[in-house]
Amino acid sequence: MVTVIQFSALIILALLAIYLFQVLFSGFRTTQLATGIAEAQRSLLQTQVAEIMGKINLEREKSEFSWSGFRKFSVHRKVPEGGGICSFYLQPHDQKPLPSFDPGQYLTFRLNIADQPKPVMRCYSLSDSPKSEYYRVSIKAVPAPRDNPDAPPGLSSNHFHDAIQEGDILDVKAPGGHFFLDTSKHTPVVLIGGGIGLTPVLSMVNQIVESGSSRETHLFYGVRNGDEHVMKEDLERVARENDNVHLHVCYSKAGEGDVEGRDYQHSGRVGVDLFKEVLPSNNYEYYFCGPPPMMNSLFEGLREWGVPEKNINYEAFGPATVKKKQEADSAGDPAASDSTAGFDVTFGKSGKTVAWTAAMGSLLDLAEENGVDIDFGCRAGNCGTCITALKSGEVDYLSEPGEKPEAGSCLACIAVPKRPVVLDA
Repeated sequence: MVTVIQFSALIILALLAIYLFQVLFSGFRTTQLATGIAEAQRSLLQTQVAEIMGKINLEREKSEFSWSGFRKFSVHRKVPEGGGICSFYLQPHDQKPLPSFDPGQYLTFRLNIADQPKPVMRCYSLSDSPKSEYYRVSIKAVPAPRDNPDAPPGLSSNHFHDAIQEGDILDVKAPGGHFFLDTSKHTPVVLIGGGIGLTPVLSMVNQIVESGSSRETHLFYGVRNGDEHVMKEDLERVARENDNVHLHVCYSKAGEGDVEGRDYQHSGRVGVDLFKEVLPSNNYEYYFCGPPPMMNSLFEGLREWGVPEKNINYEAFGPATVKKKQEADSAGDPAASDSTAGFDVTFGKSGKTVAWTAAMGSLLDLAEENGVDIDFGCRAGNCGTCITALKSGEVDYLSEPGEKPEAGSCLACIAVPKRPVVLDA
Protein backbone atom coordinates (compact mmCIF):
# COMPACT_ATOMS: atom_id res chain seq x y z
CA MET A 1 0.00 0.00 0.00
CA VAL A 2 1.26 3.46 -0.91
CA THR A 3 2.31 5.50 2.09
CA VAL A 4 1.46 9.12 2.86
CA ILE A 5 5.10 10.04 2.20
CA GLN A 6 4.91 8.45 -1.25
CA PHE A 7 1.69 10.32 -1.98
CA SER A 8 3.32 13.59 -0.92
CA ALA A 9 6.21 12.92 -3.28
CA LEU A 10 3.75 12.32 -6.11
CA ILE A 11 2.07 15.65 -5.39
CA ILE A 12 5.39 17.49 -5.57
CA LEU A 13 6.20 15.79 -8.87
CA ALA A 14 2.78 16.61 -10.29
CA LEU A 15 2.99 20.26 -9.30
CA LEU A 16 6.48 20.45 -10.76
CA ALA A 17 5.19 18.94 -13.99
CA ILE A 18 2.44 21.57 -14.17
CA TYR A 19 4.98 24.35 -13.67
CA LEU A 20 7.42 22.97 -16.26
CA PHE A 21 4.63 22.50 -18.75
CA GLN A 22 3.51 26.09 -18.34
CA VAL A 23 7.09 27.31 -18.84
CA LEU A 24 7.52 25.07 -21.88
CA PHE A 25 4.49 26.52 -23.61
CA SER A 26 4.97 30.12 -22.53
CA GLY A 27 6.75 30.89 -25.79
CA PHE A 28 4.06 29.34 -27.95
CA ARG A 29 0.96 31.10 -26.61
CA THR A 30 0.36 32.77 -29.95
CA THR A 31 -1.14 29.65 -31.47
CA GLN A 32 -4.55 28.36 -30.49
CA LEU A 33 -3.42 24.74 -30.81
CA ALA A 34 -0.56 25.12 -28.35
CA THR A 35 -2.80 26.93 -25.91
CA GLY A 36 -5.42 24.19 -26.15
CA ILE A 37 -2.83 21.49 -25.54
CA ALA A 38 -1.44 23.38 -22.57
CA GLU A 39 -4.87 23.85 -21.04
CA ALA A 40 -5.77 20.17 -21.53
CA GLN A 41 -2.50 19.03 -19.98
CA ARG A 42 -2.88 21.45 -17.07
CA SER A 43 -6.43 20.22 -16.47
CA LEU A 44 -5.30 16.60 -16.50
CA LEU A 45 -2.49 17.24 -14.04
CA GLN A 46 -4.76 19.24 -11.76
CA THR A 47 -7.20 16.31 -11.74
CA GLN A 48 -4.38 13.93 -10.86
CA VAL A 49 -3.26 16.18 -8.03
CA ALA A 50 -6.84 16.30 -6.70
CA GLU A 51 -6.96 12.49 -6.75
CA ILE A 52 -3.65 12.28 -4.91
CA MET A 53 -4.89 14.72 -2.29
CA GLY A 54 -8.02 12.61 -1.87
CA LYS A 55 -5.91 9.50 -1.29
CA ILE A 56 -3.72 11.31 1.22
CA ASN A 57 -6.82 12.30 3.17
CA LEU A 58 -8.11 8.73 2.96
CA GLU A 59 -4.85 7.29 4.26
CA ARG A 60 -4.83 9.87 7.05
CA GLU A 61 -8.35 8.89 8.09
CA LYS A 62 -7.44 5.21 8.06
CA SER A 63 -4.44 5.85 10.27
CA GLU A 64 -6.19 8.31 12.60
CA PHE A 65 -9.45 6.44 13.13
CA SER A 66 -8.34 2.81 12.97
CA TRP A 67 -7.95 0.60 16.02
CA SER A 68 -6.04 -2.47 17.17
CA GLY A 69 -7.67 -5.54 18.68
CA PHE A 70 -11.46 -5.62 18.98
CA ARG A 71 -13.88 -2.69 19.12
CA LYS A 72 -17.52 -2.75 20.22
CA PHE A 73 -20.12 -2.24 17.49
CA SER A 74 -23.89 -2.17 17.84
CA VAL A 75 -26.22 -3.69 15.27
CA HIS A 76 -28.10 -0.62 14.08
CA ARG A 77 -30.20 -2.41 11.45
CA LYS A 78 -30.82 -6.02 10.43
CA VAL A 79 -32.31 -6.28 6.93
CA PRO A 80 -33.39 -9.53 5.21
CA GLU A 81 -32.27 -9.44 1.58
CA GLY A 82 -33.87 -12.68 0.33
CA GLY A 83 -32.06 -15.80 -0.81
CA GLY A 84 -31.12 -16.66 2.77
CA ILE A 85 -29.04 -13.49 3.08
CA CYS A 86 -29.32 -10.81 5.74
CA SER A 87 -27.50 -7.46 5.93
CA PHE A 88 -26.21 -6.11 9.23
CA TYR A 89 -25.54 -2.38 9.59
CA LEU A 90 -22.93 -1.81 12.28
CA GLN A 91 -22.20 1.43 14.13
CA PRO A 92 -19.34 1.99 16.62
CA HIS A 93 -20.63 1.75 20.17
CA ASP A 94 -18.23 4.49 21.28
CA GLN A 95 -19.67 6.81 18.56
CA LYS A 96 -16.17 7.76 17.44
CA PRO A 97 -15.40 8.19 13.70
CA LEU A 98 -15.00 5.15 11.46
CA PRO A 99 -11.90 4.63 9.32
CA SER A 100 -12.46 4.10 5.64
CA PHE A 101 -11.51 0.84 3.91
CA ASP A 102 -10.65 -0.49 0.48
CA PRO A 103 -13.70 -1.91 -1.36
CA GLY A 104 -13.48 -5.71 -1.17
CA GLN A 105 -12.04 -5.94 2.35
CA TYR A 106 -13.67 -7.75 5.28
CA LEU A 107 -14.38 -7.48 9.01
CA THR A 108 -13.32 -10.07 11.58
CA PHE A 109 -15.84 -10.91 14.31
CA ARG A 110 -15.37 -12.55 17.70
CA LEU A 111 -18.65 -14.33 18.47
CA ASN A 112 -19.86 -15.82 21.73
CA ILE A 113 -22.00 -18.73 20.56
CA ALA A 114 -23.99 -20.95 22.90
CA ASP A 115 -22.49 -24.41 23.55
CA GLN A 116 -19.12 -23.35 22.16
CA PRO A 117 -16.22 -23.70 24.63
CA LYS A 118 -14.58 -20.46 23.46
CA PRO A 119 -15.33 -17.48 21.21
CA VAL A 120 -15.62 -18.23 17.49
CA MET A 121 -13.67 -16.08 15.01
CA ARG A 122 -15.12 -15.44 11.56
CA CYS A 123 -14.56 -12.99 8.69
CA TYR A 124 -17.28 -11.47 6.50
CA SER A 125 -16.84 -9.16 3.54
CA LEU A 126 -18.01 -5.56 3.70
CA SER A 127 -20.85 -5.31 1.20
CA ASP A 128 -21.11 -1.56 0.68
CA SER A 129 -18.81 1.29 -0.26
CA PRO A 130 -17.11 3.13 2.62
CA LYS A 131 -19.56 5.19 4.69
CA SER A 132 -18.78 7.54 7.54
CA GLU A 133 -21.68 6.36 9.72
CA TYR A 134 -21.72 2.55 9.40
CA TYR A 135 -20.20 -0.65 8.07
CA ARG A 136 -22.38 -3.23 6.33
CA VAL A 137 -21.89 -6.97 6.03
CA SER A 138 -24.32 -9.26 4.19
CA ILE A 139 -24.28 -12.86 5.44
CA LYS A 140 -25.85 -15.99 4.00
CA ALA A 141 -27.19 -18.57 6.45
CA VAL A 142 -25.22 -21.62 5.32
CA PRO A 143 -27.43 -24.74 5.37
CA ALA A 144 -26.29 -28.32 5.80
CA PRO A 145 -24.58 -29.72 2.67
CA ARG A 146 -27.00 -31.08 0.06
CA ASP A 147 -25.17 -34.39 -0.03
CA ASN A 148 -25.14 -34.65 3.76
CA PRO A 149 -28.37 -33.16 5.15
CA ASP A 150 -27.69 -34.57 8.61
CA ALA A 151 -24.54 -32.47 8.99
CA PRO A 152 -24.83 -29.28 11.06
CA PRO A 153 -25.44 -26.00 9.20
CA GLY A 154 -22.93 -23.15 9.23
CA LEU A 155 -22.17 -22.26 12.84
CA SER A 156 -21.43 -18.54 12.69
CA SER A 157 -23.70 -17.60 9.77
CA ASN A 158 -26.76 -19.15 11.39
CA HIS A 159 -25.80 -17.54 14.69
CA PHE A 160 -25.97 -14.16 12.96
CA HIS A 161 -29.37 -14.94 11.46
CA ASP A 162 -30.95 -16.59 14.48
CA ALA A 163 -29.37 -14.94 17.51
CA ILE A 164 -28.07 -11.50 16.53
CA GLN A 165 -30.73 -8.78 16.75
CA GLU A 166 -30.83 -5.00 16.38
CA GLY A 167 -29.21 -3.37 19.38
CA ASP A 168 -26.85 -6.27 20.11
CA ILE A 169 -23.16 -5.55 20.67
CA LEU A 170 -20.46 -7.31 18.66
CA ASP A 171 -16.65 -7.45 18.92
CA VAL A 172 -15.11 -6.40 15.60
CA LYS A 173 -11.58 -5.98 14.26
CA ALA A 174 -10.71 -3.15 11.87
CA PRO A 175 -11.21 -3.78 8.12
CA GLY A 176 -8.51 -5.91 6.56
CA GLY A 177 -7.68 -8.14 3.63
CA HIS A 178 -5.60 -7.99 0.47
CA PHE A 179 -8.42 -8.54 -2.03
CA PHE A 180 -9.70 -5.10 -2.96
CA LEU A 181 -10.30 -2.81 -5.91
CA ASP A 182 -7.45 -0.47 -6.81
CA THR A 183 -9.39 2.80 -6.90
CA SER A 184 -6.36 4.76 -8.13
CA LYS A 185 -6.76 3.20 -11.56
CA HIS A 186 -9.21 4.13 -14.32
CA THR A 187 -8.70 1.05 -16.50
CA PRO A 188 -11.73 -1.11 -17.40
CA VAL A 189 -12.71 -3.78 -14.88
CA VAL A 190 -14.73 -6.98 -14.78
CA LEU A 191 -16.29 -7.72 -11.39
CA ILE A 192 -17.59 -11.26 -10.81
CA GLY A 193 -19.61 -12.59 -7.91
CA GLY A 194 -20.85 -16.15 -7.55
CA GLY A 195 -23.60 -16.62 -4.96
CA ILE A 196 -22.66 -14.94 -1.68
CA GLY A 197 -19.35 -14.02 -3.35
CA LEU A 198 -21.30 -11.02 -4.60
CA THR A 199 -20.72 -9.17 -1.32
CA PRO A 200 -17.19 -7.80 -1.90
CA VAL A 201 -18.14 -7.10 -5.52
CA LEU A 202 -21.05 -4.96 -4.29
CA SER A 203 -18.60 -2.88 -2.30
CA MET A 204 -16.48 -2.40 -5.41
CA VAL A 205 -19.23 -1.40 -7.81
CA ASN A 206 -20.84 0.92 -5.25
CA GLN A 207 -17.51 2.64 -4.74
CA ILE A 208 -17.09 3.11 -8.50
CA VAL A 209 -20.48 4.74 -9.03
CA GLU A 210 -20.55 6.79 -5.82
CA SER A 211 -17.12 8.26 -6.52
CA GLY A 212 -18.40 9.56 -9.87
CA SER A 213 -15.92 7.42 -11.79
CA SER A 214 -16.63 6.78 -15.47
CA ARG A 215 -14.53 3.61 -15.37
CA GLU A 216 -15.91 0.95 -17.73
CA THR A 217 -17.32 -1.75 -15.48
CA HIS A 218 -18.84 -5.13 -16.32
CA LEU A 219 -20.55 -6.84 -13.38
CA PHE A 220 -21.24 -10.57 -13.70
CA TYR A 221 -23.43 -12.19 -11.05
CA GLY A 222 -24.05 -15.94 -11.07
CA VAL A 223 -26.78 -17.73 -9.08
CA ARG A 224 -29.00 -20.76 -9.56
CA ASN A 225 -32.31 -18.94 -10.05
CA GLY A 226 -34.50 -16.06 -8.95
CA ASP A 227 -34.93 -17.46 -5.45
CA GLU A 228 -31.22 -16.86 -4.82
CA HIS A 229 -31.02 -13.53 -6.67
CA VAL A 230 -30.34 -10.85 -4.04
CA MET A 231 -30.00 -7.07 -4.28
CA LYS A 232 -31.91 -7.32 -7.56
CA GLU A 233 -33.44 -3.84 -7.53
CA ASP A 234 -30.23 -2.21 -6.30
CA LEU A 235 -28.13 -3.81 -9.03
CA GLU A 236 -30.62 -2.91 -11.75
CA ARG A 237 -30.77 0.69 -10.50
CA VAL A 238 -26.98 0.99 -10.53
CA ALA A 239 -26.80 -0.28 -14.12
CA ARG A 240 -29.73 1.90 -15.20
CA GLU A 241 -28.33 5.10 -13.71
CA ASN A 242 -24.70 4.64 -14.78
CA ASP A 243 -23.85 4.23 -18.44
CA ASN A 244 -20.41 2.86 -17.62
CA VAL A 245 -21.81 -0.08 -15.61
CA HIS A 246 -22.98 -3.15 -17.55
CA LEU A 247 -24.89 -5.82 -15.59
CA HIS A 248 -24.80 -9.49 -16.62
CA VAL A 249 -26.89 -11.79 -14.40
CA CYS A 250 -26.54 -15.52 -15.05
CA TYR A 251 -29.00 -18.19 -13.86
CA SER A 252 -27.55 -21.71 -13.98
CA LYS A 253 -30.94 -23.36 -13.36
CA ALA A 254 -33.76 -20.88 -13.95
CA GLY A 255 -37.07 -21.47 -12.17
CA GLU A 256 -40.49 -21.65 -13.77
CA GLY A 257 -41.25 -18.01 -13.07
CA ASP A 258 -37.85 -16.68 -14.14
CA VAL A 259 -37.87 -14.77 -17.43
CA GLU A 260 -34.70 -14.33 -19.46
CA GLY A 261 -34.24 -10.70 -20.43
CA ARG A 262 -36.27 -9.51 -17.47
CA ASP A 263 -34.87 -11.32 -14.43
CA TYR A 264 -31.53 -12.37 -15.90
CA GLN A 265 -29.49 -11.88 -19.06
CA HIS A 266 -27.75 -15.22 -19.58
CA SER A 267 -28.55 -18.90 -19.06
CA GLY A 268 -25.75 -21.02 -17.64
CA ARG A 269 -22.78 -20.34 -15.44
CA VAL A 270 -20.38 -17.42 -15.36
CA GLY A 271 -17.27 -18.33 -17.32
CA VAL A 272 -14.71 -17.27 -19.86
CA ASP A 273 -16.80 -18.52 -22.79
CA LEU A 274 -19.44 -15.96 -21.81
CA PHE A 275 -16.78 -13.24 -21.47
CA LYS A 276 -15.66 -13.95 -25.03
CA GLU A 277 -19.23 -13.39 -26.23
CA VAL A 278 -19.93 -10.25 -24.22
CA LEU A 279 -16.62 -8.41 -23.87
CA PRO A 280 -14.89 -6.74 -26.83
CA SER A 281 -11.51 -8.11 -25.70
CA ASN A 282 -9.73 -9.64 -22.72
CA ASN A 283 -8.08 -6.32 -21.88
CA TYR A 284 -9.62 -5.82 -18.42
CA GLU A 285 -8.70 -6.22 -14.79
CA TYR A 286 -10.68 -9.08 -13.25
CA TYR A 287 -11.88 -9.32 -9.65
CA PHE A 288 -13.86 -12.39 -8.61
CA CYS A 289 -15.16 -14.15 -5.56
CA GLY A 290 -17.32 -17.25 -5.37
CA PRO A 291 -17.42 -20.99 -4.68
CA PRO A 292 -14.19 -22.95 -5.30
CA PRO A 293 -15.29 -24.66 -8.57
CA MET A 294 -16.11 -21.29 -10.13
CA MET A 295 -12.87 -19.80 -8.84
CA ASN A 296 -10.76 -22.59 -10.35
CA SER A 297 -12.59 -22.45 -13.66
CA LEU A 298 -12.26 -18.68 -13.97
CA PHE A 299 -8.60 -18.60 -13.04
CA GLU A 300 -7.59 -21.28 -15.52
CA GLY A 301 -9.88 -19.93 -18.22
CA LEU A 302 -8.57 -16.38 -17.94
CA ARG A 303 -4.97 -17.54 -18.12
CA GLU A 304 -5.72 -19.65 -21.20
CA TRP A 305 -7.41 -16.61 -22.76
CA GLY A 306 -4.17 -14.71 -22.39
CA VAL A 307 -5.05 -12.48 -19.44
CA PRO A 308 -1.85 -11.55 -17.53
CA GLU A 309 -1.81 -12.84 -13.98
CA LYS A 310 -1.28 -9.31 -12.66
CA ASN A 311 -4.79 -8.52 -13.92
CA ILE A 312 -6.42 -11.50 -12.14
CA ASN A 313 -7.54 -10.82 -8.58
CA TYR A 314 -9.49 -13.26 -6.42
CA GLU A 315 -10.65 -13.80 -2.85
CA ALA A 316 -10.03 -17.45 -2.00
CA PHE A 317 -7.06 -19.80 -2.36
CA GLY A 318 -8.56 -22.22 -4.89
CA PRO A 319 -7.16 -20.59 -8.03
CA ALA A 320 -3.73 -20.16 -6.45
CA THR A 321 -3.67 -23.89 -5.73
CA VAL A 322 -4.37 -24.64 -9.39
CA LYS A 323 -1.73 -22.16 -10.50
CA LYS A 324 0.85 -23.64 -8.21
CA LYS A 325 0.21 -27.18 -9.40
CA GLN A 326 0.34 -26.19 -13.06
CA GLU A 327 3.55 -24.24 -12.63
CA ALA A 328 5.24 -27.07 -10.73
CA ASP A 329 4.18 -29.66 -13.30
CA SER A 330 5.23 -27.54 -16.27
CA ALA A 331 8.62 -26.86 -14.74
CA GLY A 332 9.25 -30.53 -14.08
CA ASP A 333 9.97 -29.63 -10.48
CA PRO A 334 10.78 -32.71 -8.40
CA ALA A 335 8.99 -31.04 -5.52
CA ALA A 336 5.77 -31.35 -7.48
CA SER A 337 5.68 -35.07 -6.81
CA ASP A 338 6.50 -34.44 -3.16
CA SER A 339 3.53 -32.07 -2.82
CA THR A 340 1.15 -34.94 -3.52
CA ALA A 341 2.90 -37.43 -1.25
CA GLY A 342 1.60 -38.47 2.14
CA PHE A 343 3.18 -37.23 5.37
CA ASP A 344 2.45 -37.77 9.04
CA VAL A 345 1.04 -34.77 10.85
CA THR A 346 1.21 -34.81 14.64
CA PHE A 347 -1.07 -32.56 16.68
CA GLY A 348 0.99 -32.22 19.85
CA LYS A 349 -1.62 -30.95 22.30
CA SER A 350 -4.29 -33.36 21.06
CA GLY A 351 -1.97 -36.34 21.03
CA LYS A 352 -3.01 -37.39 17.53
CA THR A 353 -0.87 -38.42 14.58
CA VAL A 354 -2.64 -38.77 11.22
CA ALA A 355 -1.54 -39.22 7.63
CA TRP A 356 -1.98 -36.26 5.30
CA THR A 357 -2.37 -36.45 1.52
CA ALA A 358 -2.98 -33.67 -0.99
CA ALA A 359 -6.62 -34.70 -1.37
CA MET A 360 -7.21 -33.74 2.27
CA GLY A 361 -6.54 -30.05 1.68
CA SER A 362 -4.92 -27.75 4.20
CA LEU A 363 -3.70 -28.53 7.71
CA LEU A 364 -6.83 -26.82 9.01
CA ASP A 365 -8.99 -29.17 6.91
CA LEU A 366 -7.05 -32.12 8.28
CA ALA A 367 -7.46 -30.89 11.85
CA GLU A 368 -11.23 -30.47 11.44
CA GLU A 369 -11.58 -33.95 9.97
CA ASN A 370 -9.86 -35.41 13.02
CA GLY A 371 -11.54 -33.41 15.76
CA VAL A 372 -8.62 -31.08 16.45
CA ASP A 373 -9.66 -27.54 17.31
CA ILE A 374 -7.82 -24.72 15.49
CA ASP A 375 -9.35 -21.24 15.41
CA PHE A 376 -9.91 -19.72 11.99
CA GLY A 377 -11.59 -16.76 10.36
CA CYS A 378 -11.14 -16.08 6.66
CA ARG A 379 -9.74 -19.47 5.52
CA ALA A 380 -7.72 -17.53 2.95
CA GLY A 381 -4.50 -16.73 4.81
CA ASN A 382 -5.35 -13.10 5.48
CA CYS A 383 -6.77 -12.60 8.97
CA GLY A 384 -4.11 -14.50 10.95
CA THR A 385 -6.63 -16.19 13.25
CA CYS A 386 -5.35 -19.69 12.44
CA ILE A 387 -1.67 -19.04 13.22
CA THR A 388 -0.33 -22.23 14.81
CA ALA A 389 3.09 -22.97 16.25
CA LEU A 390 5.13 -25.36 14.10
CA LYS A 391 7.16 -27.45 16.53
CA SER A 392 9.01 -29.34 13.82
CA GLY A 393 8.90 -29.89 10.08
CA GLU A 394 8.26 -27.51 7.20
CA VAL A 395 5.15 -26.32 5.35
CA ASP A 396 4.28 -24.82 2.00
CA TYR A 397 1.30 -22.57 1.20
CA LEU A 398 -1.54 -23.17 -1.22
CA SER A 399 -1.60 -19.41 -1.88
CA GLU A 400 0.49 -16.43 -0.94
CA PRO A 401 -0.37 -15.38 2.63
CA GLY A 402 -1.54 -11.85 3.23
CA GLU A 403 1.34 -11.57 5.68
CA LYS A 404 3.69 -14.45 6.41
CA PRO A 405 3.84 -15.47 10.07
CA GLU A 406 7.05 -15.45 12.04
CA ALA A 407 9.43 -18.38 11.76
CA GLY A 408 8.21 -21.34 13.77
CA SER A 409 4.54 -20.68 12.99
CA CYS A 410 2.21 -21.35 10.07
CA LEU A 411 -1.19 -20.30 8.78
CA ALA A 412 -3.01 -23.61 9.09
CA CYS A 413 -5.88 -22.62 6.78
CA ILE A 414 -3.63 -22.51 3.69
CA ALA A 415 -0.63 -24.57 4.84
CA VAL A 416 0.30 -28.05 3.65
CA PRO A 417 3.23 -30.14 4.91
CA LYS A 418 6.40 -30.50 2.85
CA ARG A 419 7.55 -33.29 5.16
CA PRO A 420 6.31 -34.75 8.47
CA VAL A 421 5.30 -31.95 10.84
CA VAL A 422 4.37 -31.49 14.48
CA LEU A 423 1.86 -28.73 15.27
CA ASP A 424 1.13 -27.22 18.66
CA ALA A 425 -2.58 -27.97 18.40
